[in-house]
Amino acid sequence: MDVNPFDLTGRVAIITGGYGLLGRSHARAIHGAGGIPVLLDIATPDAVFLRERAGFDADYVRCDITSEEALIGTLSEIKRRHGRIDILINNAANNPKVESPGDLGNSRLENFPLRQWHADVAVGLTGAMLCSRVFGAEMARQGKGVIVNIASDLALIAPDQRLYTVDGLAADAQPVKPVSYSVVKTGLIGLTRYLATYWAANGVRANALCPGGVENGQDVVFLRRISERIPLGRMADVDEYQGAIRFLCSDASSYMTGAVIAMDGGRSAW
Repeated sequence: MDVNPFDLTGRVAIITGGYGLLGRSHARAIHGAGGIPVLLDIATPDAVFLRERAGFDADYVRCDITSEEALIGTLSEIKRRHGRIDILINNAANNPKVESPGDLGNSRLENFPLRQWHADVAVGLTGAMLCSRVFGAEMARQGKGVIVNIASDLALIAPDQRLYTVDGLAADAQPVKPVSYSVVKTGLIGLTRYLATYWAANGVRANALCPGGVENGQDVVFLRRISERIPLGRMADVDEYQGAIRFLCSDASSYMTGAVIAMDGGRSAW
């Protein structure tokens, strides 16, 4: 009988930022392929909310991924519950937003708060490194594992700040996508390549997925502007990345490591 290379039956997958929109979608991808997703997040979840949004009774561990001590405790807890770890999806990110009209200008490089820079790097990049160190080392000891880093199309191209232009504002007051997001997501590609070569002999693969934006109630002007910059003419639906997640986490990609996959509707091709 043929073996399904996308099958994840029994494999335990840690998903950081698991309480968020994409985190829950990644969990559905793992669960739908027979895997056991374990959602990590610093937020305190509501079980009913998780069940409704994830579509199943998701396993959850509250954890601050910027704390190595907390991660070591989480490793012990997950091994107690499930016995092993097979997959790590580094999905957590602060994703600093373009400010509301009352705060216009604070997102600009000249004014971007240093405390926000440190917080964004701590979660999105340092947190990914620490999770890789703690959970990746465990997978290396087991002799097999997968790390998937969720980067962004903005790790491949610069943010088009014209998307956020507000009529009537001076150029030096226009809102922009903050610098920390691009730097963190680009850093994840470097981390991916480092991990791919570091634990290759231990059977641990590492790849990066660079998704585009997800349509989620954004302003109609923004949606029109960004759709004009995407060859497919729209932003992604939240579950459109599930096929890529299953591919990267499963034996279907068994000869792939150190790869960077753009899945952005073609935006980075222009």
